[in-house]
Amino acid sequence: MIVIRRDLHMHPIISHKEVRTPEVIAEYLTNLGLEVKTNVGGRGVVGILRGAKPGKTVGIRADFDALPINEKNDVPYKSKFPGVMHACGHDAHTAIALGLAKAFSEWKHELAGNIVFIHQHAEEAVPGGAKYMVEDGALEGVDAVFTTHMENAYPVGKVIYRHGYIMAFSDRFEIEVIGQGGHGAFPHQTSDAVMMASQLENQLQTIVSRKIDPLDSAVISIGSIHGGEGANTIADSVILKGTIRTFSQEVREAVIHNVKKITAAVTEAGGGTYRLDYEEGHPATWNHPEETDIIVDSGKAVVGKENVTEMPPQMGGEDFSHFLNKVPGSYFFTGSANAEKRIVYPYHHNQFDIDEEAMVIGAKTLAKATILYNEKNN
Repeated sequence: MIVIRRDLHMHPIISHKEVRTPEVIAEYLTNLGLEVKTNVGGRGVVGILRGAKPGKTVGIRADFDALPINEKNDVPYKSKFPGVMHACGHDAHTAIALGLAKAFSEWKHELAGNIVFIHQHAEEAVPGGAKYMVEDGALEGVDAVFTTHMENAYPVGKVIYRHGYIMAFSDRFEIEVIGQGGHGAFPHQTSDAVMMASQLENQLQTIVSRKIDPLDSAVISIGSIHGGEGANTIADSVILKGTIRTFSQEVREAVIHNVKKITAAVTEAGGGTYRLDYEEGHPATWNHPEETDIIVDSGKAVVGKENVTEMPPQMGGEDFSHFLNKVPGSYFFTGSANAEKRIVYPYHHNQFDIDEEAMVIGAKTLAKATILYNEKNN
């Protein structure tokens, strides 16, 4: 797994442009004797391992795209491509799945049921590769699906799970505030887009505090504001970009409704108009209870009860939700930090790295879950 992971780390490819990575995966799985499907939902790869004994079919998903980040690590396996880096552990996820495929293929004469290895492209994109792989039949015949993600918020040796919602809806929006520009000395002859945009940014933050039940979770983040050209001019256009993160569909719809309502009111009051583009992102990721129990039991068997931790829900997004909306399953984190090795940076950081011992723990937990699922459901 280390050899595979480091090779992939040195050759990262961003979402929807992956070419070498799926070729490496397909060749590896083919050499193991698995049934291999390529170009699934785009650039996805599916490998099917059939056990000698009857049983259920378990899916194991691993994502393999990289991020447009320039790596700052000084390691022998540093990215060879400037501006592109495996800064989210997807190289490790792929190595885990391929390691499991090798281990299980050597044991298939004792294996009950089948294992479908789902190697997914474009997890970092919206919409991600999961949606297209599901639509293209990646889950055909699959009874349950599991995946893990490296997590540097926890040290290596920990398995982290959650029942129910673990990740949020993650939607994006762009608002163009349209006014009428002019000279800075004559504001009464203009409709100031900067003024309207600043009011709008503040008012949007009142949605969560005043329009959403305090017992529900939601967050609106404005990540970008651009507009205006000079100090002595009044801008006629300002663009705001942001995200909306929620767990329930009801809260999601309430936030979106109020974004539209407030944007219309603020721009009308300022004498302007607006354009609002809204993009639905990944659905919220909801872990099924029975399958999550299996992950908990598997983690305890691998690292001990004291090292298995339930985490609070996170407001990040994850397109594994498309798989979980189709079949039952569970998404969990594997601790991958090691302060003694200075492996402490979070994912999407230019110095992100993992303690590679985490791959063994992630692989063993997934392996145990695969076996336990069949034992409980046969």
